[in-house]
Amino acid sequence: VGVVGKFVEFFGPGVAQLSIADRATIANMCPEYGATAAFFPVDDISIGYLVQTGRDKEKITCTRKYLEAVGMLRDFKNSSQDPDFTQVVELDLHTVVPCCSGPKRPQDKVAVSDMKKDFETCLGAKQGFKGFQIAPDFHNSKVKFTFEGCDFELAHGSVVIAAITSCTNTSNPSVMLGAGLLAKKAVEAGLTVKPYIKTSLSPGSGVVTYYLKESGVMHYLSQLGFDVVGYGCMTCIGNSGPLPESVVEAITQGDL
Repeated sequence: VGVVGKFVEFFGPGVAQLSIADRATIANMCPEYGATAAFFPVDDISIGYLVQTGRDKEKITCTRKYLEAVGMLRDFKNSSQDPDFTQVVELDLHTVVPCCSGPKRPQDKVAVSDMKKDFETCLGAKQGFKGFQIAPDFHNSKVKFTFEGCDFELAHGSVVIAAITSCTNTSNPSVMLGAGLLAKKAVEAGLTVKPYIKTSLSPGSGVVTYYLKESGVMHYLSQLGFDVVGYGCMTCIGNSGPLPESVVEAITQGDL
């Protein structure tokens, strides 16, 4: 389903289950899925967010009354309030699974469970967005190199950059705290990050740093190399900086 050049409005009973942070993340990602604009109409959860964030009570009351008067305060469980759309696309939230993008474009969705198989297929596929056209004899190529006095090796698909980035995603507390808790589990399990991998954490604002510290997970992120390098656009738009020279040489040597 294409949404390029379209205005996307989210509606239906599933919307009522989404927090304001989740709605904001989905709507703000509209450039990634190509829409001109994307939004969630105001409902009781939206009004509750104004209360939660300490807005003036009189203004909140006035806002609610105005929205009710003009018929713009939505009850997503009441389908009679749904407008007439030029096109309706149904999405069952139960079908949503963890996904990644690639191997080359952000819009090429790949379920995490299919990632290994998809990448292996792409290695030999015809050169293009979903193919590298690498001969079968070279699919398992490995290149040895030295970094900070230790020996390592790279292969097709090796991770050389690991960034917790995107000003949109990093402003969602549930996503960021999830990353922090994952880091905590990793450290407690004795896992480490290879030293040549370029790691970074670039949240959308300083508020993220505040609640990561207050929740006690920043320490674990730092132990894995994910220290705050700045706020705003970083690795997601190519601002990662150069890779270690030995890593670049290994990638070039092996045509990885």
